[in-house]
Amino acid sequence: MRWTFLGGALLALSIATFACAEEIGAQSAKIWSVPQVDALPYDAHGRLIRHGRDLITATYAHIGPDMPDRAQRFAGNNLACGNCHLDAGVKKFGLPIFGLTEDFPAYSARAGAEISLQDRVNSCMTRSMNGRPLPAASPQMRAIVAYIGFLSLGLRKGEKLSGLGAGAMPELDRAADPMRGRDRDIYQGRCIGCHNVDGAGVQNSLPGLGAGYAFPPLWGSDSFNDGAGMARLITASNFIHSNMPDGVDYLHPRLAVDEAWDVAALMVSKPRPNRAGLEKDFPDLLKKPVDAPYGPYADGFSEEQHKYGPYGPIREKLKEIEKEKGEVRNPNVK
Repeated sequence: MRWTFLGGALLALSIATFACAEEIGAQSAKIWSVPQVDALPYDAHGRLIRHGRDLITATYAHIGPDMPDRAQRFAGNNLACGNCHLDAGVKKFGLPIFGLTEDFPAYSARAGAEISLQDRVNSCMTRSMNGRPLPAASPQMRAIVAYIGFLSLGLRKGEKLSGLGAGAMPELDRAADPMRGRDRDIYQGRCIGCHNVDGAGVQNSLPGLGAGYAFPPLWGSDSFNDGAGMARLITASNFIHSNMPDGVDYLHPRLAVDEAWDVAALMVSKPRPNRAGLEKDFPDLLKKPVDAPYGPYADGFSEEQHKYGPYGPIREKLKEIEKEKGEVRNPNVK
């Protein structure tokens, strides 16, 4: 009986072990890891992808405003794409660019039309980089698209990875306050060491040498323009909460939720380059983000409330209008 019991126990254990291994194997098959660029061979395709990564991490050195060849000056500031798309675009909730290739072409509410991945890259070029579009067939565009494609390997169309975007904090039931954001416990206490007293950042070298920033400017003439996603409070506050001060990740935030909203309000309150034609964004004004800091709007709320919140009343009003009208056409779009 003892041996019968032992044999039965071993059989049960082996079956359980097999079932567990089978389950682990099934789960492992679904785990996706960021592909490693450095593991690529040094053939033409590998070099193209590496160049794409370099364009993300050191944009200023390849297409920045200080390039000796004026024809290669596509970026209008000395930022890098990697200042927003952290860790070469692979950090969770650091606006990563992995897993995006199969999402395009996609409808863009801002354009009111379907756009390609190249169009989306050029949206960053003309807004975050305050520059001009890259030609679709240019070596730089081909390299960036190849890098994003490499970071999307192994994913099917419609398959979504966790960690995209910048996060989703609870919103405040008050307006975010730039003055609170600048006090000694927030900007002065935790941001000023990297981004400087005047938000101008810290350059890698003397101005004019095209070496970019160790820590980027948050406002001013060499920052992103007012049409960039980071100029919107919801995007900025979530990004800051998930990633700042430098070295923080979304699992271990160092700023409280209200602190992140207020210091983001400080950033978006400051002057920055103006992008012409913003009034033509979003042909259907009901599709316009509630935190877009420029009009026109469909809801009757002020530009200040769209810039700083609170957003609950705006969302409720937009729901009413959508139910009644379905859409509100932008008068600036013919």
